[in-house]
Amino acid sequence: MTDFLAVGESVADVVRTPGAPDVTHPGGSSANVAYGLARLGRSTALLTQLGEDPAGKLVRKHLEGAGVRVLTDGQPGQATPTAVVTLDARGAATYAFAIGWTLRPVDLPADGVRHVHLGSIGAVVAPGATAAQEVAARLRAAATVSYDPNVRPALMGERAAAAAAAERCVALSDVVKASDEDLAWLYPGEQPGEVAARWLRLGPAAVFVTLGAQGAHAFTAAGRVAGAPVPAEVVDTVGAGDAFTSAALDTLHTLGLTGAAARTRLPSALDGAVLARVLHRAGAAAALTVSRAGARPPDTAELSAALTAAAR
Repeated sequence: MTDFLAVGESVADVVRTPGAPDVTHPGGSSANVAYGLARLGRSTALLTQLGEDPAGKLVRKHLEGAGVRVLTDGQPGQATPTAVVTLDARGAATYAFAIGWTLRPVDLPADGVRHVHLGSIGAVVAPGATAAQEVAARLRAAATVSYDPNVRPALMGERAAAAAAAERCVALSDVVKASDEDLAWLYPGEQPGEVAARWLRLGPAAVFVTLGAQGAHAFTAAGRVAGAPVPAEVVDTVGAGDAFTSAALDTLHTLGLTGAAARTRLPSALDGAVLARVLHRAGAAAALTVSRAGARPPDTAELSAALTAAAR
């Protein structure tokens, strides 16, 4: 059985830094999550769209090099999506996209899937979002589901419609991760805890909210658990949230909390100690990722070493 199936966009990130030449890195939220899970030793597939152009070959080589099984819908003539990522002096990123998302229904891994992750653009941008959400709905009988809106305002359309689309994905999910910036765009003026409470009523057992340098919080029906920030020398923030998601999902898998059979146990299993462990491990993965250029999440050995060093 495949441990994880991520569904969503793959993107060639053209990283632009003041005073330096442009550098192209493989990226895309769902692709980054799949890559991070494979780096942590999980059998992982990615359902996405890639062209046969140089950017597509770069992304495919990157993913397959980590062990990700790349699945596409086979549409001919696709151009690989691109994003110009502009970094400021602090390493914070802004994005300009050239992305079409036209995913069609496809056959899925015959060996079965334990967990489905829906991500970002691919989960809400028409017309491909319909097929992406259908995958999660179809596999939900056997798999747990997670979702990260990873909001990109330039591609999300009108705010109310984007929030409604995000809520459809939340309702399919057992676990949701979002950043405070995602929530501020989707629901202006509302506090993260207010949004998390509303999303929990739609069905997830837990909502994780990352707060950048301020750490992360986990919300459940029982309350909130705060995760302390993990110190890091920031090179850039590209892929940090995706690294957090990969490590959080990997931790849940380690604890036996993925797969549909675990669904009824999640509300009681996700107690304060478990959530603190998830937050700590996911935060360490994000900290390692921001310490180097591009979306390069840690492998198992790097993450274990960082956690051991932090415990001293």
